[in-house]
Amino acid sequence: MKNNRIALKLGFIIISVFLIVLMFLGLTIDRLFTSFYFDRMQTENEELGSHFALMAQSDSTSGEMMKTFAEFSNVSIFNVNAKSEVILHSGTHDSSDRNMIRSAELDRIFAGEKVNFLYTGPSGIRYFVSVQPIYEQDAVSSALYVMSSTETMEQSLLELRNPLILSGIGAFLLALGITWIIAQYLSRPLLMMQQATRKIAAGDLETRLDMKSKDELGSLAHAINDLAADLQRYRDTRQEFLANISHELRTPITYLEGYTQVLRQELYETAEEKDKYLEIIHDEALRLRHLVEDLFDLAKMEEGKINLQLDGVNLSDLTQQVVRKAELKSTEKGLSLKYNETGTMRKLLADKKRMEQIILNLLENAVRYTEKGEINVSLTYTSSAVLLVVEDSGIGIPEEEIPYIFERFYRVEKSRSRQYGGTGLGLSIVKKLVELQGGQIIVTSQADQGTRFEIQFIQQPSR
Repeated sequence: MKNNRIALKLGFIIISVFLIVLMFLGLTIDRLFTSFYFDRMQTENEELGSHFALMAQSDSTSGEMMKTFAEFSNVSIFNVNAKSEVILHSGTHDSSDRNMIRSAELDRIFAGEKVNFLYTGPSGIRYFVSVQPIYEQDAVSSALYVMSSTETMEQSLLELRNPLILSGIGAFLLALGITWIIAQYLSRPLLMMQQATRKIAAGDLETRLDMKSKDELGSLAHAINDLAADLQRYRDTRQEFLANISHELRTPITYLEGYTQVLRQELYETAEEKDKYLEIIHDEALRLRHLVEDLFDLAKMEEGKINLQLDGVNLSDLTQQVVRKAELKSTEKGLSLKYNETGTMRKLLADKKRMEQIILNLLENAVRYTEKGEINVSLTYTSSAVLLVVEDSGIGIPEEEIPYIFERFYRVEKSRSRQYGGTGLGLSIVKKLVELQGGQIIVTSQADQGTRFEIQFIQQPSR
């Protein structure tokens, strides 16, 4: 329990609630029995008082008979006249104690009323007191006080309270044991989650929780497992990305450094060779610039700081221009690049530069990952949407990789991706740019059969 603070708090709460309920229940039961005995003895005392009053009013009843009956009934009686003088006394109560005879109540008795009250004597003993008027020739001649001690009732209540208290203590101890078991049972999954999250925070991303429950704790455990898996995938893809970036940066820098050194030392033999080296330097500089721009764009989009210049864009003309740019590389690989358009052209509210970047990125990917066959680009206009499709017959994407291809740093099948180049940033940038302009992108693919990208803009285009 020392390290299980959750179980301690949970157990304390449960046992506190149980203790409050147990005390309330015990007090309620005690009050019920006390009221029951009190009402019962008060009723009995009133009946005895009425009986003694009838005896006192009977001409055949003597004072000695009343004393004998009082002793037999275990009560004390006082017969009091209008001057508060005791005419008759019987019973164990001290006859010198006259404190229960009060003038206000005596006046009510002689007015024909009956009075009942609880009186505590000088010794601390409590009595039920029933005061009855005694009539003589239709007039109240005296007041009869009948006093019944509460000691018997209190002894009975004490005998009842003892087993009640013992039962409460037993129930409390039993509840304490049950509460400890429940607290341990409920807190154990939380402690497991705490230990797992600490391991994950420390870098042990392979940590998993094995919990089969279907309740909220089970859902939380699954969420922690999913988080660990996502972090592990993010770490792996980030490491792969850093390795790829290092490779992609090192290659053009090596070319730039090498060929500039050749030109500087004039190690070329002809002007044509010099121009070739300059062209290589230019291409590698462009490659390096594109890489830096991709990184810069991704960083701005991640921070939400990218600005879009929205305007009416003729997507048909823009797509055809990009297709023409990609034709050179596709022709070099012997690929057929086709463009098809259906529907009435309507200008789309978008950023022209970013839309060109989206289409060019998809086409360059299609050319890079297609060795033979064709690449089809289609543009479809409807009354409420524009659909752009780029479809190739290339190597495709394995089904298990599809959910992750738009994640930053992610590259499909690392060994195959390294063969085809690229940094793994392109599709992440495409998806973010599409979404920033109110569109959505969907990919369908089969390994070794090809890939199809669909971009749809639901926004109403303007003419």
